[in-house]
Amino acid sequence: MIRRQPPTISSAELHALIADGEKDRLAFLSAKSSTRSVAETLAALANANGGVAVLGVTAKGSVQKEAEPAKLRDMVAEAGLLTDPPLVLPSAQTVELAQGTVVAVQVPPGLPHIYSLQGLYLTRTAAQNRPLTTPELRGLLMERGDMGFESHLVDGTTLADLDETRVLRYLDQVAYSPVDDLAQALRARGCAGMASTLDGRPVVTPTVAGLLLFGRAPQQFLRSAELICVRYAGDNMGDEFVRQDISGPLPDQIRQAEAFIVANMRRGMRIRGLAREESTEYPLPVVREAIVNAIAHRDYSIRGEGIRLLMFSNRLEVYSPGRLPGHVTLENLKDERYSRNEAIVAVLSDMGFIERLGYGIDRMIATMAEAGLPEPIFEETSAGFKVTLYSAGNELVSAKPQEQPWHNLLLNERQEQALAYVQQHGRITNSDYQSLVPEVSAETIRRDLADLVEKNLLLRIGEKRATYYILK
Repeated sequence: MIRRQPPTISSAELHALIADGEKDRLAFLSAKSSTRSVAETLAALANANGGVAVLGVTAKGSVQKEAEPAKLRDMVAEAGLLTDPPLVLPSAQTVELAQGTVVAVQVPPGLPHIYSLQGLYLTRTAAQNRPLTTPELRGLLMERGDMGFESHLVDGTTLADLDETRVLRYLDQVAYSPVDDLAQALRARGCAGMASTLDGRPVVTPTVAGLLLFGRAPQQFLRSAELICVRYAGDNMGDEFVRQDISGPLPDQIRQAEAFIVANMRRGMRIRGLAREESTEYPLPVVREAIVNAIAHRDYSIRGEGIRLLMFSNRLEVYSPGRLPGHVTLENLKDERYSRNEAIVAVLSDMGFIERLGYGIDRMIATMAEAGLPEPIFEETSAGFKVTLYSAGNELVSAKPQEQPWHNLLLNERQEQALAYVQQHGRITNSDYQSLVPEVSAETIRRDLADLVEKNLLLRIGEKRATYYILK
């Protein structure tokens, strides 16, 4: 699997931003700023339209030599814990400029909450932090609603229900320090919160996001947080299919779902100009984007229904429980941003699965067009959201008409007969193959068919006597 790196700001981009001076979406913070003042600026950006905060510069944007990047990064993490609810952001980034080193933190637009500091609600206009007016606060309350389900603490759980090895691997990946206080690190990432025992003692408890991302057995507490993958032989649901039910932490679900699609996709050859190149049924970047979006943005409060990934002979459907969140509609889907699960998105971004500030919908449309395939179809259902990708179908293999796509794969004559039979009839069974080559043994037939499956030419459907094979 190829994983994209989390979005970063290059030295050149940050230099250009700083040279342009402070603005509504760009804030300068001194190396001597207090954790409280950093929290105020981050909350103000989050309650407005997002932006970038640069730590270690003067009010005029001059880099301060005394800045200590490691301490500034820790301050950003601590500042996020001061807000109510805790502000979960992409990991702060150390950037080397010609004048010295600074720390930059990106605040995405469209976050799902309204953030306060001890009852103070701030926003940012005219390059300044200021209190929200009563009408502005009322409007944000109507737009953003209540705290997301991912932030809820899960009854009956403790930090022991999280896989410490996974947590430490993630913290090492994002260079989080110090890592000796896992409880604080998890709270800073929105993966844990404070609860009380029966006798009133405070205790750190995993959130829904924490269990989904790092849980040893997330489905023990969140049964519907699973992904169902099915590959049908035709263009409609039928009785014969290949199915895999995927559970476990979300990063594992993403990897397994992608592996299922890759294993069940057809492959062929296309002629582009004078070059002959391998082609897959669907562009892998688009498949990856559809899977990650479904897992990152689904509504995990909906019970009794998981994500469904259905493969047909002519299309791929990815269904996710929960309609479009916040102010996002089908009409503004390409342009608007709103994160239902900000903690989940932030951690998956840090892990390299998703670009936190990326424009995935635009990228999916453009990539499908480059492959000569129809534009993805985005639909809202009564209780969910569905993405449909159409393939090239039978035109996937578009080499020279007289040339079979498997001509150079060193197949024996029997196997070529079997593939020709499938091409003509749509499927082949063991008995069909036996009738084609009656002189060979059942074991030879079994080995021939297994080899064609291994070479990604045939897909096996069904079990035992109901088994048949189709072109992949």
